[in-house]
Formats: sequence, structure tokens, C-alpha cells
Amino acid sequence: MLSYVAESEYRTIHQRQAEGIAAAKARGFKFGRPPKQLPENFHEVYQKWKSGKLSVAETVRECNMPRSTFYYKAKVYKNSTYLDDLKNPRRCTF
Repeated sequence: MLSYVAESEYRTIHQRQAEGIAAAKARGFKFGRPPKQLPENFHEVYQKWKSGKLSVAETVRECNMPRSTFYYKAKVYKNSTYLDDLKNPRRCTF
């Protein structure tokens, strides 16, 4: 009998939690840690790294970020600049 009550309460709590999260998202609330901005020198350092002038260790030291973060930001940066180049064919460099 008590296990049924406990499980019923468990389901009710999770249902209310899901409803609250959905309502917050509908209002535009963002969950999680806010993303950090790219360092000001990221573009130049990224270009040097892509051309082979800098190693990854030197690149992350200049950008002052962990290696995994650099790889993630580089991937996002590459995809965003590629999409920008497709939208703006005069700037396209590939």
C-alpha cells in the first residue's frame, strides 16, 4: 500500500516538474550555464592554427581556454563562417 502511494507521489512530482519546465521554456527561460564569449584574438589564432603556423598547445595557450573547448569553438566557428560564406558568395574563400 505504501509503495503505491510513494510511486503515485513520484509520478505526480515529475509530471509537475515537466509542466514547470515546459512553461518556463515557453516564456523564453534558458536553462544551463550561459556560453562564454570568444576571446578577441580567436579569429587570428584560429587562422594561424588552420594554416599550420601554431600547434594546438600554442593555440589554446594564446586563447586561454581548454583544448576541448577550443576544438568545440573551432567546430562551431568553422560551421558558422561556412554558412556565412554560402549566404555571402562574394566573401567566399573556398
